[in-house]
Amino acid sequence: MGHFIGILALLWAAGIVGTAAGPLVGAGPKPNVVFILADDLGINDLHCYGRREHHTPNLDRLASQGMRFVSAYCAQPICSPSRAAILTGKTPARLHLTTYLPGRADRPSQKVLHPEIVLDLPLAEKTLADRFKEAGYVSAAIGKWHVGGRGFGPLEHGFDSYHPGRANTPPSASEGGKGEYDLTAAAERFVEAHRDRPFLLYLAHNAPHIPYAAREDRIRNNAGAFEPVYAAVIESLDDSVGRLLAKLDALGLSANTIVVFTSDNGGLHVPEGPHPKITHNAPYRAGKGFVYEGGLRIPLLVRWPGHVAAGSVVETPVVNTDWLPTLLELAGQPVPSGLDGVSLASFLTGRGPAPRRPLFWHFPHYTNQGSRPAGAMRDGRWMLVEYYDDWKSELYDIVADPGERRDLAPRLPARVTRMHASLAAWRQRVGAQENRPNPDFDPDGYRALYLDVDAGRFDPERADAAAWESLWRWRKAMDAVPTRRPAKPPIPGSP
Repeated sequence: MGHFIGILALLWAAGIVGTAAGPLVGAGPKPNVVFILADDLGINDLHCYGRREHHTPNLDRLASQGMRFVSAYCAQPICSPSRAAILTGKTPARLHLTTYLPGRADRPSQKVLHPEIVLDLPLAEKTLADRFKEAGYVSAAIGKWHVGGRGFGPLEHGFDSYHPGRANTPPSASEGGKGEYDLTAAAERFVEAHRDRPFLLYLAHNAPHIPYAAREDRIRNNAGAFEPVYAAVIESLDDSVGRLLAKLDALGLSANTIVVFTSDNGGLHVPEGPHPKITHNAPYRAGKGFVYEGGLRIPLLVRWPGHVAAGSVVETPVVNTDWLPTLLELAGQPVPSGLDGVSLASFLTGRGPAPRRPLFWHFPHYTNQGSRPAGAMRDGRWMLVEYYDDWKSELYDIVADPGERRDLAPRLPARVTRMHASLAAWRQRVGAQENRPNPDFDPDGYRALYLDVDAGRFDPERADAAAWESLWRWRKAMDAVPTRRPAKPPIPGSP
């Protein structure tokens, strides 16, 4: 943090970053916004976050040109609710959209039932596109949506145009395995067509979500990676982002464009679908679907030349619910009331301190990744994890123990009690849904899937061949459990 403060001091002295007395947006044109969202990209999947065997030169360059956040969090460790939080500035618990759409069906192996969630982001919720349209912006949604089906898509939620692309494509000389270059081409056409007016581009890639594939040459180039095909997909994603950034440069738009690059949730650390091995989130515990650090922490890069300090590294915790108020304020627009996110605009531009507040999560679901219904709260260095099917709590000092290996709850009961009360009070304030007992509960099935094998403790970076084989058997058993009721119809792009 000292490095960041030093950079800001130099920029203030040089007059590059303004003081708190002036407006965030001056008399010049309104800034464009390019928001790039990866799908299941883990906290250390980029080279600039320490993944040495991954090749991400374009995103590394973006990090050097702006801010890199090392304690950025998603609003939910799974896709649909995290995206809904970005689009609305509201916590998934308040929206009653708390897991992926349409959700995992109930099973006898669950102690409790899932709450009945909202299956489409309601049209009454004003999105980023709705609010930027009021400010005179033209907007486009490109790529994965996954917060609603027919009648609840991007066009109904305020975007002026929508290009869905394809979630999976045959790799070729001109395309990757996740449709990334088609999406990039659509983004390039949009920014070129609207170069003379303020625009909002929401580019939601499908990479590196399973199932994935990549060109053979890129797989060969990543032969030494933890998972070569996955590493090749990351490289293609990086290349596609580089092409869009180059287009902004070529059009002379980079100086007046806010670029945000992030992920919807943490990386997938357990076998799933056709992939017996995917990624790891070391040093953080678990991954997608879990309210441990590996599921909640996400990469976050922010660039706005002349406004956001280049080369800065930020340790202050932020959450992706903050993006709607932040981008509105950066664009010179009023921040609406009734949001759960807070504006980071003053902090990003060096005009004020970073926000200091506890962060809360409510995830009342069993997931495809093997997690159980739980809530979490981060308060400074402390992270409380609370399970809803047995009401047991865990407490971690995530500064001293980022891997959440040492549960301090038995040693610090007073802190657990205080944080438990804060988490419960927050759930009540936002109207969070609760679980109900499962009348068809099968204790043996529960024990086999959640106790005998605890996927939240699986460490893919350190696992030996026997541990991987055990997890693959667990994966097959998890997928084979019969449902209590028929699953809802799938929504395109669901995991």
